[in-house]
Amino acid sequence: MYRWIGALAALALVACGGPAAPGTPSAPSTPADLAALAEQFRLPDCPETDANAPAVDGGLPQTALSCLGSGRTVNLAGLPREPMIINFWAQWCEPCRAEAGFLREGLAELDVVRFVGVNYNDPQPDWAIEFAGLAGWFYPHVVDQDKTLRADLPITGIPTTIFVDENGVIRGTHPGPFESTAQLKDLAAAYLGAE
Repeated sequence: MYRWIGALAALALVACGGPAAPGTPSAPSTPADLAALAEQFRLPDCPETDANAPAVDGGLPQTALSCLGSGRTVNLAGLPREPMIINFWAQWCEPCRAEAGFLREGLAELDVVRFVGVNYNDPQPDWAIEFAGLAGWFYPHVVDQDKTLRADLPITGIPTTIFVDENGVIRGTHPGPFESTAQLKDLAAAYLGAE
């Protein structure tokens, strides 16, 4: 019986999040702490966007989200008009971790495409910043903790990647993780003409 009580206590600790594992950051309590962490892990700030920029037909919605680590508000419809690969991810998502290297390599090889991350349904912004930095995702990330974008975009789970052309129109969606950098590059070529 005591074994069952111990097992239940351990299960409850895990289910409640448990203590932070060694080496994981403690939760910063202020935007300044998150900004310092983003700088430490070399995550760039998000681009300035026009808050009133309208959505284009078939494009990203006019939705305001905060930039991971800076708090700058970004209107997705106002992002620069250039080919973009937008990846939805969370630090707790194992398939997101599995594809991390392919995105890093794609970033290095697809210099005609802007990469943007969407930290999705993730309650730990400090862990998200650390994960993105360690993964080598040195591009801007916005935060959609409440899954707001699923109302306007085909997000059924994460990771999901959306390909947006230079006119702001969504040309394709890839649900699930990438299996290779070649797969990412092939889809970028097919949807965006990026080589």
